[in-house]
Amino acid sequence: MQLNPRQLVTQFAHMLQQDLFPVLESVSGPLSEQMQLLAAVISLAPLGRLLSARRASTGRPAKDRSALAAAFMAKAILHLPTTRDLISRLRVDESLRQFCGWTSLRAVPHESKFSRAFAEFADSELPQQLHEAVIAMTQKQRLIGHIARDSTAIPARERFTREAQQKKTAAKEKAEKQRRNKARFAKAKASERGTRIQRQRHQQLPQMLSDLPRQCDIGTKTNSQGNEHYWCGYKLHLDVADGQVPVSAVLTSASVHDSQVAIPLMMLTSQRVTHLYELMDSAYDADPIHAHSRQLNHVPIIAPHPRRGTKKPSQLPKVFPDKPTPQLTAAQQERYKTRTMVERVNARLKDEFGASQIRVRGAAKVMAHLMFGVLALTVDQWLRMTAPG
Repeated sequence: MQLNPRQLVTQFAHMLQQDLFPVLESVSGPLSEQMQLLAAVISLAPLGRLLSARRASTGRPAKDRSALAAAFMAKAILHLPTTRDLISRLRVDESLRQFCGWTSLRAVPHESKFSRAFAEFADSELPQQLHEAVIAMTQKQRLIGHIARDSTAIPARERFTREAQQKKTAAKEKAEKQRRNKARFAKAKASERGTRIQRQRHQQLPQMLSDLPRQCDIGTKTNSQGNEHYWCGYKLHLDVADGQVPVSAVLTSASVHDSQVAIPLMMLTSQRVTHLYELMDSAYDADPIHAHSRQLNHVPIIAPHPRRGTKKPSQLPKVFPDKPTPQLTAAQQERYKTRTMVERVNARLKDEFGASQIRVRGAAKVMAHLMFGVLALTVDQWLRMTAPG
């Protein structure tokens, strides 16, 4: 008899609670909630398959890569700020060492080996592959009602040097001078090329992602109180499914507008899951985004932006009447309320899974650090969905 996805999910959760956890407790003692989550992540993530596929046919084989990857998962779950804190915890916590795969204290590698392994994981995008595999295993056959889309600020310990700022200023002045000298030709070329969102409608997903800036820079956001918040670093864009399960993630520069990542996220999420509605705030209110979502057979529910005409109308007489302002229906407003689940995911990612403790530099390493937390959060939310009662 073929089991449906819900039965598979329930069966796996039952196996964890009834079979796996008692065996582990008999070996390592009582398990905390964090250690139970680590056991679930390790059992779900196909570490052996993905790591063995990357081994070279010649040369000395790398050791402990599975154990090191499990240790970085533990770092995110335990909310440890640095790798040194992780190593210190491994030296005093025998059960954690056993979970990761080291049978003795002497087997725990040096900090330099952790750094080399993390650089390899970041270059090969191992955390992204693990997350994609977990989504395919747990969400592929599930019909998802809503996908909520939003971004969150990721401050990083990087800054612009004075020389870099001077080069950037000089480049801007040169570009402005060229623009003034060739305004007529540049305008014609820009009209043919179109904006980034317009170009994305005719591009493949790899081309969309490669076109997005990923370097560290300055970003700004306006909070719910109307105050502007500035930070130096990056921006993490997330697609979250019903049940607060992160499905897709893209990292960009902090200055990239949310609307420029909407279409790549649509394509990425559509390849992984089947969903009906896409919920977005007013930052995504653009005609190409509406059109592309409908082209993918989804229903976009996007809060109207003030530029659509919701501002206070002018009292001056007009020759032509204003167009009616698009507003959400009562049913759409009720569905739009569930968009807050992506904000709760962003909060949990920062408060519980290390997204607010970035100690690495470079977009690849920052993304790897974040994706270990996203992977752990995905498994945690999935287990909560299948918990009895």
